[in-house]
Amino acid sequence: MGHYDTNLEKNNANYVPLTPLTFLKRAKEIYPNYEAVIYEDRKYSWEQVYKRTVKFASALNKIGIRKGDTVSFLAFNTPEIFEGHYSVPMTGAVLNTINIRLDAKTIAYILNHSEAKVLVVDRQLHVEVKKALSILKKKIIIIDINDKFADQSKCQKIGELEYESFLNTGDENYNWQMPEDEWQAISLSYTSGTTGNPKGVVYHHRGSYLMSTGSAVAWNMPNRLNFLTIVPMFHCNGWGYPWTIPMLNGRTICLRNIDVKKIFELIDKYKVSHFGGAPIVLNMITGAPESDRKKLNQKVFVLTAGAPPPSIIFKKMNELGFEVMHVYGLTETYGHVTQCAWNDAWNELDEEKQNEIKARQGVRYPNTEGISVMNPETMEEVPRDGKTIGEIMIKGNIVMKGYFKDKDATSKAMDGGWFHSGDLAVMHPDGYVKIQDRSKDIIISGGENISSIEIENTLAKHPSVSIAAVVAKPDEKWGEVPCAFIEMVKDKPVSEKELISFCKETLAGFKVPKQVVFCDLPKTSTGKIQKFELRKKF
Repeated sequence: MGHYDTNLEKNNANYVPLTPLTFLKRAKEIYPNYEAVIYEDRKYSWEQVYKRTVKFASALNKIGIRKGDTVSFLAFNTPEIFEGHYSVPMTGAVLNTINIRLDAKTIAYILNHSEAKVLVVDRQLHVEVKKALSILKKKIIIIDINDKFADQSKCQKIGELEYESFLNTGDENYNWQMPEDEWQAISLSYTSGTTGNPKGVVYHHRGSYLMSTGSAVAWNMPNRLNFLTIVPMFHCNGWGYPWTIPMLNGRTICLRNIDVKKIFELIDKYKVSHFGGAPIVLNMITGAPESDRKKLNQKVFVLTAGAPPPSIIFKKMNELGFEVMHVYGLTETYGHVTQCAWNDAWNELDEEKQNEIKARQGVRYPNTEGISVMNPETMEEVPRDGKTIGEIMIKGNIVMKGYFKDKDATSKAMDGGWFHSGDLAVMHPDGYVKIQDRSKDIIISGGENISSIEIENTLAKHPSVSIAAVVAKPDEKWGEVPCAFIEMVKDKPVSEKELISFCKETLAGFKVPKQVVFCDLPKTSTGKIQKFELRKKF
């Protein structure tokens, strides 16, 4: 033991576990009266947001929520889910945000697997949620979000409790706790795996804190920015921005539904400077009719991720006054961990070449220790020639704790001391990564991951289907959509329309194949379907 280790231990004065909860506390103390969250006719200052989150945390505590419990949210981008990013971890519990587009069976699976004790849910989602609760074999406390800006024709009461009145049962002087350990879980997000059931990705306080600071640096985010929430807060915790924006005393403007006209109106009204969105959102913006657009009065900075964007989108967005940066990441990495960081030398290149470069996944964020493209068998980096394909590997504090209750999947994903992304890519001579394909056969449609195997399993249940193979078909609007190739059972004919209707019975709408092709499927000598041959048809 050297001199630098003698009498120089960690203590309460020099070591505090990192947590993004401190960002909200600081904002409330320094900028109490500044506007923090805006949604339609609701506006909350930092003081108000802080009081609301503390009261909700206290109310949860009063009904028995403790450290290590799971609290689920099924909600649109409204103040309630923003507040949940603080109130739930203030009790020591773990926030589980669920994709609002999921079907009842998957919602029930998540509520069961996560051992959720409370579900906070928007009343507009009552149809699937009531179905899910009937499948669920255990009692769960339901708290309804009753939003007057929801589609009232689709709203029905689900639970006995209502968000605002429940919040008001809490004590604003509740003594909430910081995590004892920064490795403590803060959130649980389910990701579409390559098998039917989704996997639960666990984040810790330290990673969420570092994600926030890294995002601010990588994107040159200023203090007092105006941030529009287009990325769903259920998706990788909205890429971490419910924690990042308070750190910068920024304003969060909530957008309940993706509506291009509304996006332009909010940008104009609140001087929006930053937002993130999947390439489909950028397509909607560039394709919007003149009547829906408003001229930008300031430059708007945009992050895009979720599917590799076509290079033309950068040109179209730039012409409207949006500066787009391409980023890449996974649910397992808290969201984006690489950025196509711009090099001034590229300003000399022609526009087409510049847009090609912008379509790369890029280089690592400041909060990411390592990004590499490796041969997954040998764990050696591929040559930086822009041609040799390997798998993207990631290392750093922004890699998940692991998969919830799944030791084998966690060990496999972290094998060799790197996180295996499952995405196939090349490395360019300058160290910039570019995705070529996906080894997981995951279809990314409108920024949502769809498991091809889940759709294949559904199709296989139809009596007329002998074998089904589902691959991604390029789509101008959604980036990719599922397309099914079917070998039929002899003498049991079925139509494309019948199979699509059959899928709609059990699958969420966005997972239903948009096209069905009947053919003999190409197979290897061992009978494995050659999906790459099917993809060639597009």
